[in-house]
Amino acid sequence: MSSPEALRIAVLVSGGGTNLQALIDNERQLAAAGAACPYTICAVLSDRKAAFALERARQAGIPAETVSAYAALGAERAQNADRDEKRLAVSALVLEKARQYGAEALVLAGFLTVLCGDVISQYAGRMINLHPALLPKFGGAGMWGRHVHEAVLAAGETESGCTVHLADSGCDTGEILLQKKVPVYADDTPDTLYARIAPKEHEAIIEGVGLLARRLYCSADN
Repeated sequence: MSSPEALRIAVLVSGGGTNLQALIDNERQLAAAGAACPYTICAVLSDRKAAFALERARQAGIPAETVSAYAALGAERAQNADRDEKRLAVSALVLEKARQYGAEALVLAGFLTVLCGDVISQYAGRMINLHPALLPKFGGAGMWGRHVHEAVLAAGETESGCTVHLADSGCDTGEILLQKKVPVYADDTPDTLYARIAPKEHEAIIEGVGLLARRLYCSADN
């Protein structure tokens, strides 16, 4: 069950949604045990219409919507829009949907659009991002998914992992809340490294949302 103070979160996704599933499963497991969950997922928003994460949400009975540039601008305008216009349009639609569903916080769980505009100020201190590396290393433009793991291996790193941080107007910037580490082996490939990091991502996203909830509860009480 959700606590009366459970933080209402909108989870932003772009792909398969395994980290979303970790959040869904954790909420269910706590409910089955009669324990309070510090969050409740009020909506899932994807910037990709074909993202399987949307189906995961629907199977769990969670409202799921597409917030792509096409959804925000319409097909014709989106085809001719530049990257900045698309980002701003997606960001505005995210803010609109987050407000519609009463989201108190945003959780970026593999969301590939770099948010900008009013959503940044409206959710300042209430938006976290999960990144598949140990920031500040291997962050920034182009550093997502397999690209991150390839870069880690190319650099000869001996450890990698994932980071949960507050999201701001930068790309993979903002205060780091927690990190999970794994070793990097000499015979690793991007796939084997990802397989080692993925379970840590699931742990980190759950812990990160819990940390955010406690932060916001404490600030509201003070």
